Amino acid sequence: MTPYYQDNRITIFHGDCRELLPEILRARDGVPFDLCMTDPPYGINYSRGFSEGAKLGRNTLSPTKFAGDASRCAGDERPFDPWHMVASLANEEERGQEPETAEEFVLWGANNYARALPFDSGGWFIWDKRCNISSNDGSDAELAWTTLTNSARIFYHVWDGFRRDTQKDKPRIHPMEKPVALWSWCLRFAPGASEIIDPYCGSGSSLRAAKNAGLSAVGIDIEERWCAAAAEEARQEAFTFA
Repeated sequence: MTPYYQDNRITIFHGDCRELLPEILRARDGVPFDLCMTDPPYGINYSRGFSEGAKLGRNTLSPTKFAGDASRCAGDERPFDPWHMVASLANEEERGQEPETAEEFVLWGANNYARALPFDSGGWFIWDKRCNISSNDGSDAELAWTTLTNSARIFYHVWDGFRRDTQKDKPRIHPMEKPVALWSWCLRFAPGASEIIDPYCGSGSSLRAAKNAGLSAVGIDIEERWCAAAAEEARQEAFTFA
C-alpha cells in the first residue's frame, strides 16, 4: 500500500476502508490500534420512509428516499453498517475471522446505527453544539458510542453555522466537519493511547487533534478531495484552533 500522505505522525490512505483496513492490520501483524475514533457517513442524507423494512447487515432499517445534494459524503446515501470496524468486539462465533481494529472505540452518530453494534454500552459522548444559544431544525446535540467510559459525558462547544467557539476564521471544508476541539476532548478519555485510526477521516480534524496531542494517527477516506484536505491540515506543524 502506498500512502496518499505521510509524515512523522500522520498517515493518510485514499480508498475504501472496508478494503484497506484488513490490509493495514495485516501490515501491522494483526496488532490493533489503541483507539478507533471516527465519524462515519451514517445516512444523514436520507429521509425516513414508511414501507416494509429492509435488512442491512445486523441492523434492520426502513427503506429511505435520498434527500441529499452535491455536497454529500460518499456512503451517506445509504444506512451505515459498522460491522467491518467492530466485529471483533462480538463473541468468537459471531465474528469469525474478523481482524481486531482497535482496543477502544469512539463512533460518532452511533445512535443512528446502535442496533448494529455488537453490544449495548452505557458509554456515550454527548456533544452539545447549541449550548442554549440558538436552535434550528438540525440536532441540538450529537452522540458517540464509546468504550472509553461506562457513563454519559457531555462536551459543551458551540458549532452552529457562523457561531463557533473555535476555528472562527477557518472556513469549514467538509459538510460534516467536526471541530478539532471535540476530538481533542475525546482523547482526554484515552490517556494511554498512542496510535489512532480513523477509517472515515474526512478533512482530517481527528488526525489534527491526534497530532496536536503528540500521537500517531492513520486516516482513510474514499474521496480524494478529503484526503487532500486532510493532508493539508497535517502539513501544518504548529496549528492552533482558537
